[in-house]
Amino acid sequence: MSPLLEVTGLRKSFPAARNLFGRVTERTVVSDDVNFTVGRGETLGIVGESGAGKSTIGRQVLRLIEPDAGTITFDGDDVRTMKGKDLLSFRRRAQMIFQDPFSSLDPHMTIRNTVGEPLTIHFGIKGAERDTHVVEMLERVGMRADQLDKYPREFSGGQLQRIAIARALTLDPDFIVCDEPVAALDVSIQAQVLNLLLDLQSERGLSYIFISHDLSLVRFLAHRVVVMYRGQVVETGTAEELFENPQHPYTKTLVSAVPDPRARRRSAAATALEA
Repeated sequence: MSPLLEVTGLRKSFPAARNLFGRVTERTVVSDDVNFTVGRGETLGIVGESGAGKSTIGRQVLRLIEPDAGTITFDGDDVRTMKGKDLLSFRRRAQMIFQDPFSSLDPHMTIRNTVGEPLTIHFGIKGAERDTHVVEMLERVGMRADQLDKYPREFSGGQLQRIAIARALTLDPDFIVCDEPVAALDVSIQAQVLNLLLDLQSERGLSYIFISHDLSLVRFLAHRVVVMYRGQVVETGTAEELFENPQHPYTKTLVSAVPDPRARRRSAAATALEA
C-alpha cells in the first residue's frame, strides 16, 4: 500500500541578513533535502534539538509556509500545486495541533465558535446542527457541553489543548501534524493527552507526525522516527531500532540523554542495601 504522505527533497531557508537596499545577502537553511513517508494509521516521530527545523517541516507539509524546493505528495496528489477547491479539500483532511494552546486559540472566540467554525467554512453547517457536532467532539476529548460559551482564558492549559484537539478533529481529518502538543503541559496532563491521541488514532485510523525534542514521548507514541540535526535528516528507523541501536553520533547523544527508569530503580535498591 502506498504511503499517505511522501516528502522528497524538501528545502526551506529564511533571510538572515540584508544590505542597505533591502536585498537579502545571507540566508539560513532550516531544512535541507528532507525525505520521509507517513503510512496510513502510522505515527512518524520527528526529533531533534531546538532549531533543528522540526516545526518548519510540519508547517511546510501543510503549506502554512511554502517550501523553496521539494515535493509533497498526499494520497497521490501533489500538495504544492494545489489551488482553490483542491487545497481546501486538503486542508480539511490535514490538520495541525500547535504547541501552545494559549496562542493557537482566538481569545475573543467562545469554544462553541472555535470548534464549530471549521464546520461552517468547509461544510456550511450552522446553528443547532453545528452545536450538536461541537458537543460530540468536545465530549470525546473529555470536555463538557456546559463549557460551550466560555472563553480560552477560563480554561487550564490541559483543557485548552483538548479543545485544540477537538478543533483539529472536527472535520474528521486523515492526518494531523502534532507540533510539540504536550510540551507546555504538566507531566500528569501530558499522559492524558498522549493517551487521548492514541485512542483517537485507534478509533479513526489517523496518521500523525509527532514533533518533539523529548525522545521518551516519541518512543511511547511513534512507530518510526526521523532524527533531525541542523536542518537535515541524519537517521531514520523504527522507534525500537533507534532506541536500541542508534547509528548516528547525534542520535546516540540524544538517546543517551533519555533518563533510564531502570537505572533509578537500581540506584534506589543499592542505596537501600547500603543503609
